[in-house]
Amino acid sequence: MLQTLYIENIAVIEKTSIDFTGGLNVLTGETGAGKSIIIDAINAIMGQRTSRDIIRTGEKSAFVSAQFEEVGKAAEETLRELGFELEDGVLVLQRTLSANGKSVCKINGRPATVSMLKALSNSLINIHGQHESYALFSPETHIDYIDSYGGCEELLNSYKEKYNKYIILSKKLNQAASDESERLREIDLLQFQSRELFDADIRPGEEEELEAERTALMNFEKISSLLNKAKLMLDGDDSNGGIESLDIASNAMQAAAEYNGEYSEISETLTDIYYNLRDVSESISDAVDNLESDPQRLEEIEERLDLLNRLTRKYNCSVDELPGLAEKTQARLEELLNYDKNRDELAKACEAAEKQALDAAGKLSRRRREAAKTFAGRVREEMSFLNMPNVTLVPSFEETGLNPKGIDKVELLISANPGEAPRPVAKIASGGELSRMMLAIKTVLASADEVDTLIFDEVDTGISGSAAEKVGLKLREVSASCQVLCVTHQAQIAALADTHLLISKQVEGGRTFTAVTALSRSERVKELARIIGGVNITQAALSHAEDMLNR
Repeated sequence: MLQTLYIENIAVIEKTSIDFTGGLNVLTGETGAGKSIIIDAINAIMGQRTSRDIIRTGEKSAFVSAQFEEVGKAAEETLRELGFELEDGVLVLQRTLSANGKSVCKINGRPATVSMLKALSNSLINIHGQHESYALFSPETHIDYIDSYGGCEELLNSYKEKYNKYIILSKKLNQAASDESERLREIDLLQFQSRELFDADIRPGEEEELEAERTALMNFEKISSLLNKAKLMLDGDDSNGGIESLDIASNAMQAAAEYNGEYSEISETLTDIYYNLRDVSESISDAVDNLESDPQRLEEIEERLDLLNRLTRKYNCSVDELPGLAEKTQARLEELLNYDKNRDELAKACEAAEKQALDAAGKLSRRRREAAKTFAGRVREEMSFLNMPNVTLVPSFEETGLNPKGIDKVELLISANPGEAPRPVAKIASGGELSRMMLAIKTVLASADEVDTLIFDEVDTGISGSAAEKVGLKLREVSASCQVLCVTHQAQIAALADTHLLISKQVEGGRTFTAVTALSRSERVKELARIIGGVNITQAALSHAEDMLNR
């Protein structure tokens, strides 16, 4: 569960550390105090996309840190897959947001990526905001709820693998069945390209070899002059060359060594250098003898390099990639020439892949239909508890062609009043009914989801009175199996909290500051009275708040 959330320079929050507990944690405060900023900070640590505008005015960066304890098995497994481990049972996620748009992430102090935070957060926290209720208007989301409840992930992944294979083969088959004249035009083009590339007979590394040889031929006069100069310095004109002088010096040191053995090493070194220089001189002589100007060879090299340059420009690749391109061109040509044979084989493979995908989709559909009945029944029970006793919920299935989610089009149809036929959610549900329906769905899915923390951001939208109290009781019930954080404006919900946090703001020196405070019992009474009575807190409101806490 989420133990501590530390926020620095996020919007109007300069610095604050929030300690959460197990059970139901409620956050209340005046409108605009900064409750949504807490959710924004949690979204940031979950790896969600954030705007640089979230950084406090005048600051260069913002920082969020979240410490988790008693991490569930799903999160621990994901952590290992990402290459991290828990440290003494504790998980710390950190993210720094910079004004230049860059983001620095860490997991237990080690560098990480935003995508890693996102992958990990899926098994740590599930946020339900006001906008998510309106997602119920879109039938496409309903199938995901049923899949989650029915544990369809393995069947769905198996289906997707077969479906993707079928789609790839189907595209290839459609391409193979394209216009015959287009196939003949491509054959004609490939035959020319294949012949051109194979006739060029290009070797890897050939370009570098040719350029080196061209450089040598173009600088024949310079090379000849330099070689002769080097030989002259070593051999001399008729005498007094470097080698002859070294020979004299070597003989002198050899004679000196006969009188004093200390000079033996110098004498031997000079002797070795003398013989090495003689070898060098002979090598230079051979090089001079072999040196020749070959204008015809230079012309051949220029023509060859020009061919290589034209081919690289034409096919938009390097010289060393041309041989491989020749092979690919030939392979594609043979595929087109063997069109009928390949097309028949491809059609059989495509037919087999389609059958496998349909079989997998059928298994998935049967699991969904079974799960949908139970799911709809359980959601209806939860909605009945939430002051919608006459609600009817019916899963509607329509078979479609193969698509990324199978062969099912699923929609939850609802009737809120007796005698009315179930209809699409978007046509009859009010804001309050949407909120309660989504809470009912989240309650049912809480047992299927392996997340440690559920966050409800103003789930009480559009409800009041006894319905709000029922929502609070349901949140408290859910909090028995996982940690629940709830941002609310309803006193009935806040009164049921295990931990009540007040979000308040104040202005100092022309700047706005937001603080988060854990309330004592007496402070809770005052906050509940404020929610009930508004600006002027009466004794009646205080008594009512006290009574709510006692109950």
